[in-house]
Amino acid sequence: MDAAVTQTLPTSEKRLNLFERYLTVWVGLCMVAGLVLGHSTPAAVELLRSMEFGEGSHVNFPIAVLIWLMIIPMMMKVDFASVRDVGKRPRGLLVTLFVNWIVKPFSMAFLAWLFFRFVFSAWISPADADQYIAGAIILAAAPCTAMVFVWSYLTDGDPAYTLVQVSVNDLIMLVLFAPLVGLLVSGASSLHVPYEVLLYSVLAFIVIPLTIGVLLRQWFIRNHSKAWFENTLLPRFAPVTIIALLATLVLIFAFQAENISGKSWHVALIAVPLLLQVYFNASLTYGLMKWLNVPYAVAAPGALIGASNFFELAVATAIALFGAESGAALVTVVGVLVEVPVMLSVCAVCNKTQGWFPAEAAR
Repeated sequence: MDAAVTQTLPTSEKRLNLFERYLTVWVGLCMVAGLVLGHSTPAAVELLRSMEFGEGSHVNFPIAVLIWLMIIPMMMKVDFASVRDVGKRPRGLLVTLFVNWIVKPFSMAFLAWLFFRFVFSAWISPADADQYIAGAIILAAAPCTAMVFVWSYLTDGDPAYTLVQVSVNDLIMLVLFAPLVGLLVSGASSLHVPYEVLLYSVLAFIVIPLTIGVLLRQWFIRNHSKAWFENTLLPRFAPVTIIALLATLVLIFAFQAENISGKSWHVALIAVPLLLQVYFNASLTYGLMKWLNVPYAVAAPGALIGASNFFELAVATAIALFGAESGAALVTVVGVLVEVPVMLSVCAVCNKTQGWFPAEAAR
């Protein structure tokens, strides 16, 4: 009886916090607030929009600051010392790397091209289709970092494996993110990708936050302890990250107010290929894990890592490349809108299919 209680309690306690559970609701409210601000205070919004790092840079100063407040705490969570364990459970790692960096960006480019250029061509203009294709590709080229730890926890995933995968993905992102985005956006749309702006985005929104996060992590752990850092300090950053994310979304929709007014139907259309892409990649990853007889504790987080996106980076890159009022930025925000309900549904499927894996391999 004691053993049964021990096994039941952790599962019953596994739930998202208030913000994570209702992220889609908060995003929806931010959409409404941003649209109201955009229409009611156009002069103030235009002033905020004009605050850029140099004329024509597309890098909005208020949004850039907010994005740093989002990304740096996430980078502080990653322990790159775990990369030393990269050789452990290589099959699971190779599957998720294959899906993240080969299947996912190209499948998203194809689905976005198919839906925005052909299936939805009666409702979406060619110019908007280019922007939406670019935004979808940017979203898919950035593997998730922070929220993966939440999804892994909810599915009884192996935290050590999850940490290794996130660390490896962050290192690969430094090298592959810019070339993939440039190649696929140019190939699937008629947009020209300014590589200097794309590389600047990688520097501003990956290299610098990653460096700051690693240095802060090392400094705090060295001067205090790892337990204090993870259990006391990091939770204090949660409200800052949340407020920064919500404020960023309000600004984006305020900048997008005029663009969205006549295109509210586009939000639903944009969600369709994003949803298909997530479920396709999650199913492919999970199926390959089962085929290769990978333990469930690795297969579940692997499926979630293969499907979810680093939407904070995607939003920042879309803004840097095309502007906060662009269709590309809108797509990345729609990605935030669908993230939680979609990933929770993937978690539910994983939890219900643990029996698909050999008993000796399941946790």
